[in-house]
Order: sequence, then structure tokens, then C-alpha cells
Amino acid sequence: MGTKRHFRVWRGDDTGGSLQDFQVEVNEGEVVLDVIHRLQATQTPDLAVRWNCKAGKCGSCSMEINGKPRLGCMTRMSTFADNETVTVTPLRTFPVIRDLVTNVNFNYQKARELPAFAPPKDLEPGEYRMQQVDVERSQEFRKCIECFLCQNVCHVIRDHEENKPAFSGPRFFIRASELDMHPLDTRTDRKELAQAEQGLGYCNITKCCTEVCPEHIKITDNAIIPMKERVVDRRYDPVTWLGRKIFRRDQLDDPTAGRAAATGTSVATRSGDPATADTSAGWHQEGPLPQAAPVGPDGKLTVAELYLDRAAAASPFGDDQEFPLPPEKLRYQHPSAPDGDAHGHR
Repeated sequence: MGTKRHFRVWRGDDTGGSLQDFQVEVNEGEVVLDVIHRLQATQTPDLAVRWNCKAGKCGSCSMEINGKPRLGCMTRMSTFADNETVTVTPLRTFPVIRDLVTNVNFNYQKARELPAFAPPKDLEPGEYRMQQVDVERSQEFRKCIECFLCQNVCHVIRDHEENKPAFSGPRFFIRASELDMHPLDTRTDRKELAQAEQGLGYCNITKCCTEVCPEHIKITDNAIIPMKERVVDRRYDPVTWLGRKIFRRDQLDDPTAGRAAATGTSVATRSGDPATADTSAGWHQEGPLPQAAPVGPDGKLTVAELYLDRAAAASPFGDDQEFPLPPEKLRYQHPSAPDGDAHGHR
């Protein structure tokens, strides 16, 4: 038999509402969403709440519990004192539809405004291999479950409704950052778009979005701050400014062109010749030499490929390398091929 607990739940719609008090049974091991469901079943059958998986993976049951944005299905009742009143309200940043359900269309509108992933044209399966370090850098951002708690807690739009047209919010900053890091994304203007269209400059990195993320994504440290730094490098770095005065635009878009012209050396290409190494702009080290053709004559991976711990190339770090890698060994720039187009893509 459970114990009775005091709940205050916001009831109302877009025209107004108020907090209502309830005494509801709570059993050991339950979460807030369990109690909300019990309220629906026993006292308020018309209580509106959005939920789906009840496993912390769909992001549907976002709400504010005792003033903090959380997932109802991941907030255990055991975290509250026995005599503590649990207050449940809808997300404050978005318009209320009814009770605990809010209209989050703002986020889907911003998602449509963000340019999609743009792979290189004419890239055939097996022609390109991503380094594991490139995969790991952006993998963190793909954990986002779109609960929009980070959007809700961001004071740029939480406290200033007028900022919404010009500000995308942290959820879409990590998406832009992920695509900007992706070696296969051919768009070179994501930094400019983040500054001019997404309102990156509005963010003053208070890290409130990171604090509420249920997937523990380091939104500020790993996405927003690096993107801000890349924007500053692109727009305000004096060396970059001087380079724009000296080199042609195509040399600036392909950093290897200016370096090759200055040294009189040629840059290795991805021409398929196993004797040439794949080098990339700013990586300061040669890529691994191919050990075998990426695919067989039939266009499929060979049996040997399927059983190797790495595909068609030796490890660029060595088998004795410990992870995580030190910063000086991380590869921060997108691969480029001087035999391709102006952006270094085939």
C-alpha cells in the first residue's frame, strides 16, 4: 500500500488556468508520470499530458517539476522529501494547449530552416571512409531525443518572446555543429548561417541547457562554444583577414591550395593510387595508406573486410594508442581533395 502525497498540477488552456491540489497515492519506485497517470485514472480523467515511451527515449513527457524542466518518466518520487509538495506545470517557453501539453511547433519550424546534410555529389558506396575520431566527435549530438528541455530553459527565448524569430536555440545549435564537423557534409557556410540566421550570437553560454539535458549532452562545451570559436576565426581572426587580402577566394576555400602554391609542392589526391597518401587540410599528418580495395569487383565488401577490426587501412594512431585522444592529435578540419571542386569535394 502506498502513501498519500500532496501534488499541485496546473490545469487550464490557452485562455488561462490555475494550480489545483490533489492528494494521490504514491508507491515505492514510481516516477512522476506514474502519479500523473494515477490522477487521470482516479480523480481527473480529463487531465491532458503528452507521453509515449515512458523510458526516457522519446522526449514526449517534458514538463516542469518543482520549477525545473524534466522528463516526467525519469523523475523518481524518491528524490523528493516525504512531506514535500510536488508541483507539476507545463513548459513555460511554449504556448499552452491544455493542462500539461504545450505547442512545440516552434522547434519544428526551426528544424525546417536548418539546411540538411549535403553529401558530395557522385560519391559511390565504398569510395570514402570516415576516421573513427570523426565519428566520435559528432556521435554525442545524435543522442538528442528532442525533449526540448534545453529550448525551454534557454532564457534568450524563455524570457524574450521577441527573440524567437531570430533564434534557433541550443537543440539546433548542436545540429548545426554536428553537420559542420561532418567530413562528408559539403556545405561550407554553416558557420555563417549559425551567426546570421540561427542567432548564435544571442547565446551567452550560461550552460543552463546542458544542466537540464536528460541525455547528458555537453551542449555548451562541445557544440556551442566550438561553433562560436569557428565563427570568430572565420570573421575576425587577423591572419584570416590578411589571407583574404593575399589569396584568391578559391585558395581560401581550399586551404591546401595556398600552402601548395607557397611551397611549390603537390598535394596527394584520392585518385585511387595506393602509392599516394590521403592528406587533409590542417590535419598536420598523413592519412593511412589503403591496404586493399574498398570493395570487390562485384561492388560489395570482401569477406576479409567484414572480419577486420578496421576497414581497408591501418590505424592512423597506432595500435598502442590510448583513448580518449589528446587534443593535439584530434583532427578538426574536414578532409579535402585538391582534384575536386572548389570546396575540395569530388
